[in-house]
Amino acid sequence: MPTPLKRSFDYLLPLDITDLAINDLKPGLRVLAPFGHRQLTGILLEVKNSSDVPAAKLKPAIQILDSDPVFSPQMLELCRWAANYYQHALGDVLSNAIPALLRKGHELIDQKETRWRLSTEGKGLPEGALKRAAKQAQLLTLLQQRTSINTTDLSTSGVSRTILNALIKKDLVEKFASEAAAPTSPNNESDGTEEPLVLNEEQRIALNSVNIQKRYQCYLLDGVTGSGKTEVYLQLIAKCLEKDRQTLVLIPEIGLTPQTVSRFRRRFNCHIALLHSGLTDRERLLSWQSAKSGQAKIIIGTRSAVFTQMGNIGLIIIDEEHDSSFKQQDGFRYSARDIAIKRAHQLRCPIILGSATPSLETLHNAQQSRYQHLHLTQRAANAKPPLYELLDIRNAPMDEGFSSALLAAIKKEITAGNQVLVFINRRGFSPMLMCHDCGYVAQCHHCDARMTVHFQQGMLRCHHCEGQEKLLGFCPDCNSRQLDFRGSGTERSEQALNRLFPNTQVIRIDRDTTSRKLAMQELLENVHEGTPCILVGTQMLAKGHHFPDVTLVAVIDADGGLFSTDFRGPEKMGQLLIQVAGRAGRASKPGKVMIQTHHPEHPLINSLVNNHYHSYANQLLEERKVSGLPPFGHLALIRAESSNPQQPEEFLRALRSGIETNGQTVDSGSRLFGPLPAPMARRAGFFRAQLLLQADRRKNLHQCLKALCNIGEQHTLANKIRWSVDVDPIDMH
Repeated sequence: MPTPLKRSFDYLLPLDITDLAINDLKPGLRVLAPFGHRQLTGILLEVKNSSDVPAAKLKPAIQILDSDPVFSPQMLELCRWAANYYQHALGDVLSNAIPALLRKGHELIDQKETRWRLSTEGKGLPEGALKRAAKQAQLLTLLQQRTSINTTDLSTSGVSRTILNALIKKDLVEKFASEAAAPTSPNNESDGTEEPLVLNEEQRIALNSVNIQKRYQCYLLDGVTGSGKTEVYLQLIAKCLEKDRQTLVLIPEIGLTPQTVSRFRRRFNCHIALLHSGLTDRERLLSWQSAKSGQAKIIIGTRSAVFTQMGNIGLIIIDEEHDSSFKQQDGFRYSARDIAIKRAHQLRCPIILGSATPSLETLHNAQQSRYQHLHLTQRAANAKPPLYELLDIRNAPMDEGFSSALLAAIKKEITAGNQVLVFINRRGFSPMLMCHDCGYVAQCHHCDARMTVHFQQGMLRCHHCEGQEKLLGFCPDCNSRQLDFRGSGTERSEQALNRLFPNTQVIRIDRDTTSRKLAMQELLENVHEGTPCILVGTQMLAKGHHFPDVTLVAVIDADGGLFSTDFRGPEKMGQLLIQVAGRAGRASKPGKVMIQTHHPEHPLINSLVNNHYHSYANQLLEERKVSGLPPFGHLALIRAESSNPQQPEEFLRALRSGIETNGQTVDSGSRLFGPLPAPMARRAGFFRAQLLLQADRRKNLHQCLKALCNIGEQHTLANKIRWSVDVDPIDMH
């Protein structure tokens, strides 16, 4: 059942079921059953003739909702593994693995829809026919360009149903029933007219190294930015399609979906289904059904798509495998990358992990030969790697965060007709509002965090709990109007660039400007027109985008990750800098990266700039080895939070005391740290603490973690606080 309880529940058969139907009950079916005062949709795990629960206490299930299981045996096995590995309730894992409508007990959608295509007579019409009837000619041209159209295509083309009926009466168009297409893109069509590109030697070696046969192998496609990893993906998918197998492609951000789908649509004339949070519940279910039935040959999705049922999967691709968005940070805290590797192993199919900046865990696995390491060291089409320049901004005069040297470089590129990308990983106008007279700082009332100024909206916002309040024109403590905006965000940088370059278009790309549906696609289309402009944005700009006219990348502040309290801070900083730098000089124009820093002599930042990512990563791996941190050790974080400030630490102390009393930490070779207040001790009104478990071997970690969870589930505070387990945490905050 979809509850946080780590157990299954026994029910009697529904009252209306027949003996014949009992034989049709298979694991993976959805069952509507009473649970307390509610009715919930659970998943059938097993049919038994007896129960440990007394017969008088057993309730009958209400209804079997499916004739065919929504979970295959392999997917049930994968979900059981995930529940066990991440110490999470199986019912909640299963609920997360299916679309929302199925969780709510809805029926599957009838995938038949009415479509129209040219009849035999219509296909035989000569070019220029019907030129006297302009609208009919327009519809005829549309049908000649596409295999068929549906009502959505008809409405978006601006042609009325009357025009369609006129062509039907002339026997030029015929109606037929077809499988409803799951969403792929605004016009939902594939054309497959683009020819494969000619590969360079490294790309050819990578392509030929991947065995598409039914056997497991994990490959790391380690290619510098702009090296043509996507083209290797496309040609591997073509091989998979030749064998009539499906491909699952996971990407880190919804914002990448339109450009990814567009590239795939131009290459493949097959059904491509999308799965991400930007879809409606109905669209998501249609995509899921088309993948399960095998109708969709390519499935492109974000994190949760890793659980998509597929009829005949032959290849899994994880693009930008290092990206932290592949890890779910609340509820069921799973890594889509790691579950995808487990799934590939289970199904005996190859999996590709692609990145210009592989995570340290993945890089270590490749170095240990657990993964086959494929290198792409050259940019495609002989594009040159960008040149790096560190700008020492200590004591330098600054204009809204921009040094004079950087502004001069931006002006030079714009004057030459090029585009510039300005990277600042803080959205909003300013991260801090301060009173110059009394020192008041605008703090969130619910978190230990400052409010961020969103000037255009006239709001103060907390980026941790999403709390907001109106931006005042005076200090609430002393009534002074001497309010200072300290620090810059994307909104402030945009305003400054508009002032400094009044004749140049400034395009801001962050969560605030891309929240509307299709907004990201419209902004990117504007950029791809190629006219001189300045892009300013957050890490959304760093992930996989191809900007052929960007010749300068400006990093406003590179110092944040150098002194992070999170041990992963330097790794994330290095990946982000390399990724955003990779947007420069991707085509025929040479590129340059200018990085503003207060610490130009710092060894890490110099290693990154002078020796590039692998030298930097190996340096970090040596540090991790000394401290026993991942990938040389294994971590789990137990978090607790409550509106009572004492309860979280009290609960975690009880867990530590309970496990140390019976000697399990010593026996398993594990170590406990804490409990300690979380780095942000109060968030959204809750006081937070955490207990860190570290072990040299994964088996020992899980042995100790299971014992800790058993103690926690029986503790009297377990139902009074919120607590969770995060295995392999990527965010220590």
